[in-house]
Amino acid sequence: MKVLVIGRPEAVLGFSLAGVHGQAVTTPDEVNQALDNALAAKDIGIILVIQDVAKLVQARMDDLKLHSTIPLVVEIPSPEGVSPDEPSLGDVVLRAIGIKL
Repeated sequence: MKVLVIGRPEAVLGFSLAGVHGQAVTTPDEVNQALDNALAAKDIGIILVIQDVAKLVQARMDDLKLHSTIPLVVEIPSPEGVSPDEPSLGDVVLRAIGIKL
């Protein structure tokens, strides 16, 4: 099973350097299309959605986070950082795919 990241171009580029494929998006329509494609793919096991683009389709993300099993949809922090009570991007990526950034 593969991991796919959906986010802004700079975040997707960062993940590609770690060997994780991604889909760059900037609009709600692009986020929805990328999610549709990823959910339909048979070889994707985990979909990581960067927080800043997840906010563009928050209602759908909330539903997917609660109900998705395969592929598992996970919202991860944006590269800009997180609030002190949330885990860092590096911590989330390490837990999700086992790669330390």
